Amino acid sequence: MKIFPAIDIKDKKCVRLVKGDFDNKTEYEMSPVEQAGKFKDHGFKNLHVVDLDGALTGKTVNLDIIQEIVGKFNLKVEVGGGIRNTDSIQKYIDAGVDKVILGSAAIKDKIFLKEACEKFSNKIALGLDAKDGYLSVSGWKESSNQLTLDYLKEVNDYGVSRLIYTDIDRDGMKQSPNFDETSKVAEISSCPVIISGGVSSIDDIKKAKSLKNVEGIIVGKAIYDDDIQLEELVKEDA
Repeated sequence: MKIFPAIDIKDKKCVRLVKGDFDNKTEYEMSPVEQAGKFKDHGFKNLHVVDLDGALTGKTVNLDIIQEIVGKFNLKVEVGGGIRNTDSIQKYIDAGVDKVILGSAAIKDKIFLKEACEKFSNKIALGLDAKDGYLSVSGWKESSNQLTLDYLKEVNDYGVSRLIYTDIDRDGMKQSPNFDETSKVAEISSCPVIISGGVSSIDDIKKAKSLKNVEGIIVGKAIYDDDIQLEELVKEDA
């Protein structure tokens, strides 16, 4: 099980949102680079980074910060947030990012997803963010009217290297991930799945380990609120 501590960047700071709501955010004192260094010092190998400014603007706003994190710490970093064209993907690949996460742009334009997978082999992760079984797009502000499982079946043979599944209603709520829905996604998915949203305790990590075709889990708010200690969490990282 790969553990992905999460860093969300907004206005050059580490923040956490509740259910993706930009008006309901907590800012943390430690800078994104310092926070990444802390995760590295504890022995983590993977990192999940979201450029929230990018999600709002569709540009690689915090590329310099992400580049610094990758360069300094030799972590396998996956990055998401407003990546809507090939140029942005190329910038992140050039910066040394391990996986580039496509979300809204891939849901709105399947051809873009397919071409990205062909051009950047083994580098594209697909972020599926769902609410009540339907995919959400544009920073979770709108529903796409597409059922998650139907969309996945359509793109399953495109060559996506990783799938990140988030239940929006659980995100930032620390009420445990939606394991039932994640299991349905993982059962269909032709690539390994990462669980995201709602992790509250080490028990959630242990439960995730029992699921088939799930390769990792993202942990955010529970770390920042000290509900899970890094020393304890890193023991589950393999």
